[in-house]
Amino acid sequence: MLKPLGNRVIIKRVESEQTTKSGIVLTDKAKEKSNEGKVISVGPGRLLDNGERVTPEVKEGDIVVFEQYAGSEVQVGEEKYLVINEEEVLAIVQ
Repeated sequence: MLKPLGNRVIIKRVESEQTTKSGIVLTDKAKEKSNEGKVISVGPGRLLDNGERVTPEVKEGDIVVFEQYAGSEVQVGEEKYLVINEEEVLAIVQ
């Protein structure tokens, strides 16, 4: 499993079925990548100049919305994950 460093967050994209206005279901290759995902792992937080850490606001299991072109995609085995900075998380879905 991936263990993020600093204020980074590991996300597994939540894929949703996408259709056109006319009702045609798009294939995986034709649809845009979702910018919603489940937080898999959270780093220890940002390190301040005085040595203290600012803990991330997100936690494992949260469903979040993140910036469209955020982070780096990595593959571990068959699974693909996105490694992003906490600042790239826009909202937590409740």
